[in-house]
Amino acid sequence: MHRLTSPKERNINLQISIMIFFAAAFWFATPNLSVAQKTKAELHFEVSVPEAQSHSYEVDFYVSGINRDTIVLKMPKWMPGYYQILDYANNVSEINATAVNGQKIPIQKLNKNSWYITNQKNKAFSVHYKIKAERSFVALSFVDAEHAYIAPANTFLYIENLIQCPVSVKINPANEWSDIATGLQTIIGKNNEFSAPDFDILYDCPILIGNLEELPSFTVQGIEHRFIGYKLGDFDKISFVQKLKKVVEAATDLMGDIPYKKYTFIAIGPGQGGIEHLNNTTISFDGNSLRTTEAINRTLSFIGHEYFHHYNVKRIRPFELGPFDYDKINRTNQLWISEGLTVYYQNMLMKHAGLADKNTLLSWFENEINAVENDNGRFFQSLAQSSYYTWEDGPFGTSWGEEDHSITYYQKGPVVGLLLNFAIRNASQNKKSLDDVMRLVYREYYQKQKRGFTEAEFQQVCESIAGSPLTAFFEYIYTTKELDYKKYLGYAGLELTKTPEKSFKISQVTNPSKDQKTILKSWLGE
Repeated sequence: MHRLTSPKERNINLQISIMIFFAAAFWFATPNLSVAQKTKAELHFEVSVPEAQSHSYEVDFYVSGINRDTIVLKMPKWMPGYYQILDYANNVSEINATAVNGQKIPIQKLNKNSWYITNQKNKAFSVHYKIKAERSFVALSFVDAEHAYIAPANTFLYIENLIQCPVSVKINPANEWSDIATGLQTIIGKNNEFSAPDFDILYDCPILIGNLEELPSFTVQGIEHRFIGYKLGDFDKISFVQKLKKVVEAATDLMGDIPYKKYTFIAIGPGQGGIEHLNNTTISFDGNSLRTTEAINRTLSFIGHEYFHHYNVKRIRPFELGPFDYDKINRTNQLWISEGLTVYYQNMLMKHAGLADKNTLLSWFENEINAVENDNGRFFQSLAQSSYYTWEDGPFGTSWGEEDHSITYYQKGPVVGLLLNFAIRNASQNKKSLDDVMRLVYREYYQKQKRGFTEAEFQQVCESIAGSPLTAFFEYIYTTKELDYKKYLGYAGLELTKTPEKSFKISQVTNPSKDQKTILKSWLGE
């Protein structure tokens, strides 16, 4: 499903006469085209990088079989996993449409991210456009003289109300580039051609092109995991892969299932951030920075976060997050689950993988607690509101236009996750935990019902696992009620104290009870 290829075909000349030749070749290769046009849509893209040094690339969209008088083409406004309007259409230029016979077709702008074509019902035509890609960021396409990172939501137009159509993509790299990394399905027998069953999957599979490097692959439960990237750097690659494998094993052991056939870590170069996908993740990565154990573990924790997302948000997902509407904001109150609990689990995975000890684990949660308690926004915005308003406030809670009036689910989310875990363990006599909640939501809503969960359903699962109501606890999500650290940390024999420097520290209580010892030991996996 993902592949590093060595392309044999070279960069194509995108003068109009050559474009017509390729369009005709594609259309005429379709058996019984007149029938296909009447029965179903045929959609195919070609991505070319004729002038990489100009920080741009070109796209040809071949369309046939659309049974509509007016065909509306749209560019997504955002990318799932990054909850901000990015206005990708601003990067589009020189858009034009051509019939199979080479005649130009009028294409009109409808609004900021939409164009329309008329009088092409059940006909074959192509749309050509250029995309500027000069900012290196994981949610944006980027092209330079050495490589190209193609963010699909930044690249591929979709036809209004035809998101569920199958689609294919051909990549025409620059002459000197030899490799392609993507989570898309390879089309057998065709060079550099890939397919997706629908546009949701297409938009879920970024494409990295260039002279790439690959670390040794590893298998977990017979499933191959690959790490491919641009300028990975100088570091102990064998040791790094061995540790990454331990993180993946910790996650798969926790969830008890591996839902993909292959998985690819795609490293796009130095920078910040990563975005999760179903069978791959794109991450900023600089191996030259991995000089200390702390730096290595920080990177592994970050990658573990993005990896765990293939469970939590891609499959264990809020009802509002899929199927997506790429034309507008998709709001949810539940990013504290999707992002906040993923931060909680990135910490836990490092402990379960043997890469962090008890004191290190507690220090990570101390950092989150200090961030929460030193943020005045906690008096103004609830955890659910921080999720709902992330489109305005940003992922790290800048504010509603006023200083210190918002928070971030990246910090309060894992803290609430920690306390919720202890609440469930205490209520169930340590027979159950937050892990059981995640597994049950995965089985019930992803595997069985094949849909997202509502807010009420998530709370119901938590209460079912705990064996008692959690109404009072969920006030910490929906109100600005102050967290009761003494109560919930106390269940595990832990306490929060304030140091002379006015920071908070987690420590073990003196003379913990048998139940407290049992809960703490079980949580630590010891």
